Amino acid sequence: MIDSDGFRPNVGIILTNRKRQLFWGRRIGQNAWQFPQGGIKRNESPEEALYRELAEEVGLRADHVEVMGFTQGWLRYRLPEHLIRHNRNPVCIGQKQVWFMLRFVGAEEDVQLNASGEPEFDHWCWVDYWHPLSEVVFFKRAVYDRALSELAPLLFPRGVPARPQNAYRRRGSSRRRPTVR
Repeated sequence: MIDSDGFRPNVGIILTNRKRQLFWGRRIGQNAWQFPQGGIKRNESPEEALYRELAEEVGLRADHVEVMGFTQGWLRYRLPEHLIRHNRNPVCIGQKQVWFMLRFVGAEEDVQLNASGEPEFDHWCWVDYWHPLSEVVFFKRAVYDRALSELAPLLFPRGVPARPQNAYRRRGSSRRRPTVR
């Protein structure tokens, strides 16, 4: 489903643990890390899509999480020109997303990356709050920044941690990698 402007409706999922760290997944067969996300199907609400995507990509059920909140309005990103499939009708130029922040209340063993027939991730880890800004693919960075900034007060009601100066480091720079599962 693509809207009249060429954007595909989508949900993004920021899953946080008791230590206020975020779930960070590595796309299967790639060295690309991201939050769980996925398209909203026709006649599906964003919240219904959230739970479907959470089950498909991470293997978690509604009773494994609590919804803390979500972004107001759509956050959009455009695909780089070389990723746009111009031979499709309608042409998708990017995604418009509602981002949800979830509190994980299950056990780590509940995370099952192979819960669906087509896994999205092959590894995952917990990372510090602003870490994704230095890791996510460049064309999603602004949306990640906006979602994390808007939702941070839900997780840090007494004050959002300072964003590291190196939040936008380019790939290949030296940094300590988180432990993957």
